[in-house]
Amino acid sequence: MDFLKDLDPAQVEAVKQTDGLVLILAGAGSGKTRVLTYKIAYLISKNVKPENILAVTFTNKAANEMRERVRKLIVNSKWSIEKESSPHSRFTIHNFPFVGTFHAFCAKLLRIDGKFLGIPSGYLIYDDDDSLSLIKRIMKDANISVKNFRLSSILSAISSAKSELVTPVDYKQFARGPFAETVSQVYEIYQKELKETNACDFDDLLMQTVKLLEIYPSVLEKYSSRFKYVLVDEYQDVNTAQYVLTKQLASSWGNLTVVGDASQAIYSFRGADFRNILNFERDFPNARVFNLEQNYRSTGNILSVANAIITHNSSHPILKLWTSNPLGEKVSIYNAANEIDEANFIVDRIISSKRPYGSFAVLYRTNAQSRTVEEALLHANIPYRLYGGVRFYERKEIKDMLAYLKLIASPKDKISKNRAEKLGKRRFDAFGNLVSKLALRKKLPKPIDLIEKVLEACDYLTLIDDGTEQGLQRVENVKELKSVASDFENLSTFLENVALMEGMIAPDKSYEEKNETDCITLMTIHAAKGLEFDYIFVIGMEEGLFPHSRSMLDASQLEEERRLAYVAVTRAKQKIYLTYATNRLYFGTTSANLVSRFIVDIPEELISPI
Repeated sequence: MDFLKDLDPAQVEAVKQTDGLVLILAGAGSGKTRVLTYKIAYLISKNVKPENILAVTFTNKAANEMRERVRKLIVNSKWSIEKESSPHSRFTIHNFPFVGTFHAFCAKLLRIDGKFLGIPSGYLIYDDDDSLSLIKRIMKDANISVKNFRLSSILSAISSAKSELVTPVDYKQFARGPFAETVSQVYEIYQKELKETNACDFDDLLMQTVKLLEIYPSVLEKYSSRFKYVLVDEYQDVNTAQYVLTKQLASSWGNLTVVGDASQAIYSFRGADFRNILNFERDFPNARVFNLEQNYRSTGNILSVANAIITHNSSHPILKLWTSNPLGEKVSIYNAANEIDEANFIVDRIISSKRPYGSFAVLYRTNAQSRTVEEALLHANIPYRLYGGVRFYERKEIKDMLAYLKLIASPKDKISKNRAEKLGKRRFDAFGNLVSKLALRKKLPKPIDLIEKVLEACDYLTLIDDGTEQGLQRVENVKELKSVASDFENLSTFLENVALMEGMIAPDKSYEEKNETDCITLMTIHAAKGLEFDYIFVIGMEEGLFPHSRSMLDASQLEEERRLAYVAVTRAKQKIYLTYATNRLYFGTTSANLVSRFIVDIPEELISPI
């Protein structure tokens, strides 16, 4: 086919292997989405009916991109034009392969055949807020204290159970300890309530679909026979439910193509299990395996840095990335005096480069690290946007803490009072008792000490720390506010500084609303997966920060941190900067950490002096 000329030999071979079980190990920047889309187009060019093709991925963004690429390939190809000119053409814009997320596919399937499980076609889909409200009512009715067990923690545990296809009955058998026993009790009632309400939560979409296909062979036959070809993107990120569902759908024809890279498996906190991609060859010993190792994104030196970092992992196969691109610049490593020096270095490099702002991205391990960079960019009048996140002073937990502090400074502040009251009567009463004690003093404590007292009195961290990755990030954001407060001796000057920072942010909002692209991008490394930029700064490369302190005593978590570093480096097309600080004010405390092991892993010949 003429359109295959756009692919390299390895990609062509992977595309043409349509039948049977196929594992495509695709390294960063090797064109995995291109291979999937071309394979779909190739199947249609070989007279496979579009409705017999199923392609699933994880995000709406990825699904939309894949769908659009397939559409363009089909419409622009000579063979598709010839087909469409025929009155008997089987391909129309309405007769299109299913390309979407796992959840979208399951939601549609349950609308059609959920009736076999008692799920009506008009069933409701609960979002997290709906689920939390239901769990809150269940706990109240069962007289279970919300103080002892957070709603979000219980919902997270139920979600994890469903991802592993663990039913309430299964969970009850293995529940040990007060928390697990409480989850078991709530889980059982929660599922009964969902059924009575004709509702499914997000995890039910997968779990109930797997159950339906397992219990009713006729329904399994209906879908597995329809989808002659099943393709799965980002296979290293599938959880147990998605893994089982994939095997079910491919059971009739056995034509299953999965694409992934174990070196980019960074979402274990969401239930993803990269061992599924490792077990593919074990589960399907006759599978054909294709390695896509040619990188089209980065320079040779960037790939050498990435390879030097990831080769220290031993629990999964490592692809040796290579490129025909130029060697390019070596990696620059900057040893900053502190976090402010680090942020100023970024600003200086961006300004002196005289390149478009949109060429740059700043990546960090935790959300709280964005603050100093945000402030440096604001002072330099450089536009920026946070991808997949919220600016530091606009984050809910920061606004909550500032509301408490503003009420201490000005008890008549109705807006702050209203916000603080919404955090719970018990917390507000405890806060009132704290303020009464503080009123007896001639002088208020320093802002950093006030934050600590508010946190303790209101038990605020318990409210936001639900044990999930997002909860931990919220806690870290609050602790980072202490870093801001540490520079001030009294509350009024601290709040004045915050107000000025918020004022500097406000005019820049119009920039984001216009959707301008010429601005610096700030994001966590997790959010950067799948993206690319000409120039990348990865900040905070210190032991305890990156790799994160939570991973230091767990070999598997350390390997995931290393994969995260690999993902960060391979986002860069032209140049990578890695920075670390001799001393860092973090969470209100100044510490001196060792340079990250990921920097130590880089050979000297790949490093250029600053």
